[in-house]
Amino acid sequence: MSDFLVEIGTEELPPTALLKLSTSFTEQVKNGIKAEELNFSGVESYATPRRLAVVISGIDTQTPEKEIAAWGPPKKIAFDDEGKPTKAAEAFAKKNGISIEDVQVENDGKADKLVYRSIKGGKAATELLPAIVQNALDKLPIPKRMRWGASRTEFVRPAQWIVMMLDSQVIDCEILGFKAANITRGHRFHCDTTLEIGNPSSYAALLENSGHIIPSFEKRRDMIREQVTAEGEKVGGAAIIGDDLLDEVTGLVEWPVALTGSFEERFLEVPAEALISSMKEHQKYFHVENNNGDLLPNFITVSNIVSNDPAQVISGNERVIRPRLSDAVFFYETDKKVKLETRLEKLKNVVFQAKLGTIYDKTQRVMSLAAAIANKINSNADYASRAAELSKADLVSDMVLEFDKMQGIAGCYYALADGEPEEVANAIKDQYLPKFAGDKLPESLTGCAVALADRLDTIVGIFGIGQPPTGSKDPFALRRATVGVLRIIVEKQLNVDLRDLLQQAQQQHGDLPAADGLVDTVLAYMIERFRAWYEEENISAEVFLAVSAKGLSQPLDINQRVQAVHSFSQLAEAQALAAANKRVSNILAKLDDESAIGAVDNALLADAAEKTLADLVQNKASMVEPLFQQRQYKEALANLADLREPVDAFFEDVMVMVDDDALKNNRLALLKQLRGLFLEVADISLLVPAK
Repeated sequence: MSDFLVEIGTEELPPTALLKLSTSFTEQVKNGIKAEELNFSGVESYATPRRLAVVISGIDTQTPEKEIAAWGPPKKIAFDDEGKPTKAAEAFAKKNGISIEDVQVENDGKADKLVYRSIKGGKAATELLPAIVQNALDKLPIPKRMRWGASRTEFVRPAQWIVMMLDSQVIDCEILGFKAANITRGHRFHCDTTLEIGNPSSYAALLENSGHIIPSFEKRRDMIREQVTAEGEKVGGAAIIGDDLLDEVTGLVEWPVALTGSFEERFLEVPAEALISSMKEHQKYFHVENNNGDLLPNFITVSNIVSNDPAQVISGNERVIRPRLSDAVFFYETDKKVKLETRLEKLKNVVFQAKLGTIYDKTQRVMSLAAAIANKINSNADYASRAAELSKADLVSDMVLEFDKMQGIAGCYYALADGEPEEVANAIKDQYLPKFAGDKLPESLTGCAVALADRLDTIVGIFGIGQPPTGSKDPFALRRATVGVLRIIVEKQLNVDLRDLLQQAQQQHGDLPAADGLVDTVLAYMIERFRAWYEEENISAEVFLAVSAKGLSQPLDINQRVQAVHSFSQLAEAQALAAANKRVSNILAKLDDESAIGAVDNALLADAAEKTLADLVQNKASMVEPLFQQRQYKEALANLADLREPVDAFFEDVMVMVDDDALKNNRLALLKQLRGLFLEVADISLLVPAK
């Protein structure tokens, strides 16, 4: 057992990708070692702005040895009557790289055959590890690789040194154009020199104690979180630490030192979101809020050095941030001099999509659709129409042109400044919600109407010009837009029919190249997005398929049914009733005309089992009908679960397809009535696993 270290030293790696690169590199090295059947006891991953490293502890020094038996032709074919080897024997020997004299004859349990036994494995780890590392580097998720100097070698950033060691031994190899060694490098400023690594187990301690580098990404991230939190408390507030910014800052520094700066309170007159965007996007600063969630005139930066005069570092950062914030003030004050609605004319010059017109054209469509949706969800149609009309006006404002993440937010502030109703202003801001998985939803129904209209207009339009998402290509983010629509409808409990909304969206577009069957195509695409949704909730695909088989188009109703069928599927009676429904479906499917089957005639009920089932089905129908009307599907299916025993008894005691047509049709009518009860919710026959 030995310890293995690989370190790839580079120029500064992209900070937003560092963690992903490190994780991938570690996994690929692990997978390569496992593929060679080398055992190991532990893995440690390290990543700093200038290195990717992995330490594998307790690794085998060679692959396990195995005896391999290569069987050849039977003895009677391999040798002639005189005992001389035939061409078959010679071919077997040649294939295995041996002479005829080395071939043995053994019985494989069926017949005497030629066999060649050899020992495979026993390869030294030092011979295998270079190829494993190279393969791991080749598989890193790097969108665009770089070349440097005259070399044809490619990597995410120019390589500077390579370390590969097995215990204290340097592995003789070349990676990324560099010969492997046991020499690493310390901090650019605190330890601008080379460091000799004694063995892999001392690697991390060497960098931290002598190199002034925290090599562990996780440890460095925890240090930054703790330091930034403490700095926020020093100024009487709470530092807001987003995961994305935290990971990016962790990828920027090797020895983190958090410092707090400040800016003039006059800047707080600008929308806080603009200040935060400037601090976060441009300077990688953490902002600070008070107990009420209001922005404080402070920022926290993470330095990569331990300064003898931290006040100078803070002062330098304050000088840098002041012009940025001044720009935000200028843009905000300048934008407010012009009413938001006067910017609408400029939208006529901004193309949304070549075949779908300008942003102005889009807002006109969304206005009508948002008003229609507002009427359906008992919201204010005038507010929805006005919010939709102004929804994109801030795209041509100076603020948004400088800080693109302010779109919607800037429009909200400008609408309030213009005297627009608060609900209209907030809807302008909320139109983009949810922006990502788990994000919050629009607060008001007006916001929901605009958010739905905006997304549905885009989805229908892009499908209508024949450019639906394909594979991983989704340039208009239609998948995300679809999930947003479904989330708003379901989580806001909106009783709307998606088919109706799509038809109205298509009408707003007018003529579209792919208009034929457009609503059906888009509806199927959107409902199918539910499948991934439910997979994340650990709801089986069979449950979703059982509901989707009904061809429904109300997302809220679909979700209620799926949740009910999922709950039903956990009951002990579920599989038996699902199997019975499948059996009934198969019987009815063989009929020439299922619709010809009439109602159950109680006078024709002959056997006790069918009489019992008929009485129960009739009673259950009256009991669950009100539940169906109130969409209490879960309660209805739980009630129908009682039918398991009488259904089993019916199929055990009663012959359905008898010669007497009247009796047969009456029994078919009973089965159709039974199946119909469950079909009110879903086709539970699809819960039966496919064979």
